[in-house]
Amino acid sequence: MSSSRPSSSDESFASLATSADAIGEDVSALMSDLFLRHRLRIVEDLWEAVLQQECGQELVDLLNQLRRMCSPEGQATTFTESDVLQVVENLDLNEAIRAARAFALYFQLINIVEQHYEQRDQQLQYRMAREGQVEEVPKPSSPSSYATEEEAGRPEADFLERSLHEAASRREIGTFHWLFPRLKQLNVPPQQIQRLIQQLDVSLVFTAHPTEIVRHTIRDKQRRIAKILRQLDSVEDSLKAIGLSSSWETESLRDQLTEEIRLWWRTDELHQFKPTVLDEVDHALHYFREVIFEAIPHLYTRLEQAVHQSFPRMEMPSRNFCQFGSWVGADRDGNPSVTPQVTWQTACYQRRIVLERYVQSVQCLTDLLSLSLHWSDVLPDLLESLEQDQQRMPDVYDRLSIRFRQEPYRLKLAYIQKRLENTLDRNHILYSGDGLQQEMPEFDEATLYRSGEDFLAELRLIQSNLAATGLSCRDLEHLICQVEIFGFCLAHLDIRQESPRHSETMNEIVEYLQVLPKAYNDMSEAERCEWLTRELQTRRPLIPTEMPFSERTRETISTFRMVRKLQQEFGLEICRTYIISMSHDVSDLLEVLLFAKEAGLYDPVTGLGTIQVVPLFETVEDLQKAPGIMKQVFAQPFYKALIAGGFDAIDKGTALQEVMLGYSDSNKDSGFLSSNWEIHKAQQALQRIADEHGVALRIFHGRGGSVGRGGGPAYEAILAQPGHSVNGRIKITEQGEVLASKYSLPELALYNLETVTTAVIQGSLLQNKFDEIAPWQQIMEELAARSRTHYRQLIYEQADFIDFFHQVTPIEEISQLQISSRPARRGGKKDLASLRAIPWVFSWTQSRFLLPSWYGVGTALNAFLDEAPEKHMQLLRHFYYKWPFFKMAISRVEMTLSKVDLQIAGHYVQELTQAEDRERFAPVFEQIRQEYFLTRELVLKITGHNRLLDGDPELQRSVQLRNGTIVPLGFLQVSLLKRLRQHKTLAASGVVRSRYSKGELLRGALLTINGIAAGMRNTG
Repeated sequence: MSSSRPSSSDESFASLATSADAIGEDVSALMSDLFLRHRLRIVEDLWEAVLQQECGQELVDLLNQLRRMCSPEGQATTFTESDVLQVVENLDLNEAIRAARAFALYFQLINIVEQHYEQRDQQLQYRMAREGQVEEVPKPSSPSSYATEEEAGRPEADFLERSLHEAASRREIGTFHWLFPRLKQLNVPPQQIQRLIQQLDVSLVFTAHPTEIVRHTIRDKQRRIAKILRQLDSVEDSLKAIGLSSSWETESLRDQLTEEIRLWWRTDELHQFKPTVLDEVDHALHYFREVIFEAIPHLYTRLEQAVHQSFPRMEMPSRNFCQFGSWVGADRDGNPSVTPQVTWQTACYQRRIVLERYVQSVQCLTDLLSLSLHWSDVLPDLLESLEQDQQRMPDVYDRLSIRFRQEPYRLKLAYIQKRLENTLDRNHILYSGDGLQQEMPEFDEATLYRSGEDFLAELRLIQSNLAATGLSCRDLEHLICQVEIFGFCLAHLDIRQESPRHSETMNEIVEYLQVLPKAYNDMSEAERCEWLTRELQTRRPLIPTEMPFSERTRETISTFRMVRKLQQEFGLEICRTYIISMSHDVSDLLEVLLFAKEAGLYDPVTGLGTIQVVPLFETVEDLQKAPGIMKQVFAQPFYKALIAGGFDAIDKGTALQEVMLGYSDSNKDSGFLSSNWEIHKAQQALQRIADEHGVALRIFHGRGGSVGRGGGPAYEAILAQPGHSVNGRIKITEQGEVLASKYSLPELALYNLETVTTAVIQGSLLQNKFDEIAPWQQIMEELAARSRTHYRQLIYEQADFIDFFHQVTPIEEISQLQISSRPARRGGKKDLASLRAIPWVFSWTQSRFLLPSWYGVGTALNAFLDEAPEKHMQLLRHFYYKWPFFKMAISRVEMTLSKVDLQIAGHYVQELTQAEDRERFAPVFEQIRQEYFLTRELVLKITGHNRLLDGDPELQRSVQLRNGTIVPLGFLQVSLLKRLRQHKTLAASGVVRSRYSKGELLRGALLTINGIAAGMRNTG
C-alpha cells in the first residue's frame, strides 16, 4: 500500500498534533488517544493489504462481513440461521483456517500497537512526572456514617483512596516521582521511610505455566515490527516539527511493515513439537536477554532520583532490592520431565546467558575507557593488580601489552574479559556433563571467576580509580548494578514438588529400613511429627548412599542432593527455596527438612540451614489451616533456629519465613470471591502468628494471568493487601502470557517493576485500617460463604455440570496444544479434581463464559441486599470507595464481565452439545445466564457506572476493540470443533465420510484457540 501521497489520517494527525502544541498539556490525553487510533488505522490497512495480496479480495470481504455481525460494543448480536451461521458453515476447511489465521494475526498486530502505545505513553508520563509540580494532598473527605472519625479523617486513608480510584486514569500514579513528594507532604517520618527502603525486598518469579501460546519465532517477528513502529515514531515526530506529514522515510518504513507482516503470514503459528523443559527455559530467559538485563539499572536510577529529590540526605537501599527468580527448569510438581539433570543444565544455561552479557559489556567499556597515563593518573592498587594479572595470564600480556601500554584501564579490562571467557568455557563443560556424578573440570582458579563477587571486586577497583581522578562512567555503574543483582546466577531457582511425593518417598525408605513398627503412611499426623522431629535432631544418616529404591523415590532424593551440588558450584544464592505444593500438615514441612538434612542442607547441631522450607497453601481448607500449621512449626526450637540463622541467632530477631499462597486452586475450589477472601484472611492470621513468635513474614503470591487465577493490575492488588502483611517484602509469580505483556518492551518492563515497588513502599508506609473493622469483616465473611455455596452447587454438586463443561468448551482440544512440557492433568485422570487450574480457566475463556472469575458473586451480593436494599447498597458503595480489598475484588469482576459474551457462549452450548444432552444442559446454561445478568446489574449499581469499565476508559476501549473481532472467531471455532468431534464419532463407529482428516480438522480448531487466546490477552 505504498504511496507518495499522505493519507487523510496522516494529515489529520499532523494538523491536530500542531494544534495540540499550541494548546498545551490539557489535550495530552486526546493526543495520546489520537496517536493510538492513527497507529491502529495504519496497521489495519496494512493487514488488509497483505491479506489481499496473499489470499485475494474475497478473504478480505469475508472478514469484514464477519466483523460486521457484532454490536458496536463488541458483543455478538442476536443472529439467525440465514446470516452468521450460514456464512461460517458454508466455509470449506481451508477458507475457515485462512479466516482464523487472519483474525489471529489481527489480534497480534493490535497487541503490538497497544504495547507500543503504552510504552510511548509511559515515557511521556515519566517526563511529565519529573518536570511537573507536586499537587497538594487534598483535605480529607467528610466522615462517613460507616467509618469512625479517626478512620475517615486520616490523610493517609484519603490518599490511598485517591490512589486506587485515580490509578486507572492517571498513569503517573504508582511511580517513584509521584510517591515520594506525597510522602513528604503527608509528613511521614523520614526515619520510617529510611527503615523501610533499607529492608526493601521485591522478588518477581518467572514460571513456565502453559498459557503462553505464541511461538518463539512469532515473538521475534513481533519485536521487529515494534522496532519499525519506534522508527516510524521518530520520523513522524521530526516531520511534525517542520510541518510535514509524510516523506519517503515514512513510506519506506510502511513498506518494511508490509514485508514483515507478509513473512509472518507465511509462518506457522502453532508449535511444531511439544517443548522440552529446556525449550521453556530458553523462552523465559529471553526476557532477561532482550529487556530486563538492560532495564534493571534504570529502575535503581529512578528510585535514587525520586528519593533524593524529596529527601536529599536519605541513604539508598542496596541495588538488588528488586530480584528475580525462576521456576522454569526447577518446578517438578506434576512434571516428570524436570529431573535433577535438567535443573543442573538450567543453572548452567542461566550462568551462560549472564556471562555472555558481561563479556559484551566489558567489550563496550574497553572501547569507552581509553584513558592514557599521559593525561590521567591511576592509583597504585590498579597498577599492582595489573602486575598480578601479568603473572597469572602472560598470554594476554604478550598479546596486548604493547597496544595498551599507556592505557591501563583497557589492559585491565582485557584481563577481566579473558577471565570471563575462561569462566564461560568451564561452564560449557559443566553443562554437558552429569551434574551429580561428574568431577569438576580442572582450571587455574586465578584465570577465571568462581563467583560474581570476584568479578564485582575488579569492577569496583576500576570505579574507585576513576573516582579518585574526578571521573565517573555511567556504563560502568550500570554494569556494577547488573552484577549486584544478577551475579553469576541471573535468577534464583525455586524447587517445587507436591507433598504426596515426599510422603510416598518417606514411606518407601522407612519400609525398606524397617525402622518403624508400622508403615509411615499408616501413622497419624501426631505420630509422624514426633518421629520426624526425633530424626531431625540426630546426626545419624537415614538414607543410604546406594539407593535400592524405586525410580520416583531415587529422583526425589537426588533432587535434594542436586540442590547441594548447585550451592557448592554456584553459591547459596542459586537455590535456597524449596516449595511444597498442596501443603496440608506440619509433617509436610518436616519431611522436606529431613530430606534436606540427609543431603547436607541442614545441620541439626548448629541449627544452620542453606535452604528455606516454603509451604504452599492452595485450597480453602488448607488456607484456613495455615496459621495453625505455622504456629506449630514456629514453636519448635530447631525450626526457629533454621529460619533465624542457627541456634546462636534464635533471639536476635533475624527469623524470616516465606509462605506461599495459591490463587488458582483455591479459586477452582470455591470461586473467586471466597478464594480471595480466604487468602486475605490467611495473610492476616499468618502475620499475627509470625508477630507472636518474633518472625518476619514474606508472603509469596502465586498469581496467574487471568482474574480466575489471581491476575489483574499488580499496583492495586498490592495496596489491597491487609494491614502490615507487606512490610517492605513481597514475592510474586509472573506467568505465561503475562511475561509477554509486561516484559516485551523496556519501558513497559520498567513501568511494571516501578509500580510494583511503589506499591510495596506505599502499602507498607500508609497502611489502611479498614481490614480491621470487625463489622466489615463479618459482612465479607457472609458474602464469601454465600458465594462459595452457590459456586460449589453448580461446579461440584450439579450432576450434569462436568459433562456440560467437557462438551461446551474446547478443554480436550486445549490439552493437545503443544505449549507446555507439563501435562494438563495431575495423574492423567479426567475428573475435575485432577484437572489443573490453568486449562480449567483457559477453557472457559475460550468459550467466553469466563466462569471461574465471577460466578457466585451476584448471588452473594443479592442475598445481602435483600436484607435491607437501600442501606446495604449504600454500604457496598462505601466499601467500594473506602476498602481497597473490596474495590479490587469488584473491579476485577467488572473487568471479567466486560469480556463475557453470553450470546456467543450460548452458541457453543447450542452447537456443541450432543442431541441427547440438550435437555439436561439447558438448565445449567440458564443458571449461568441468570447469575451473569444478576452479577452485572449489581456491579454496575455498586460502581455507579452506566456501562462496564466506565471508570477505566482505556481498558474499556481495549476490550471493545478485541471483542468485536473475537465474535466471528468464536463462530469459526465452534464450526471447526463441531466438525472435528463429528469426525471422531464417525471414526469410532467405523464410518468416516469427512473430506478432511482428523489432523487437518484439529489443526483448524487449534488455530482458532491460538487466535482467541491472542485476542483475550489473559487466557489462563
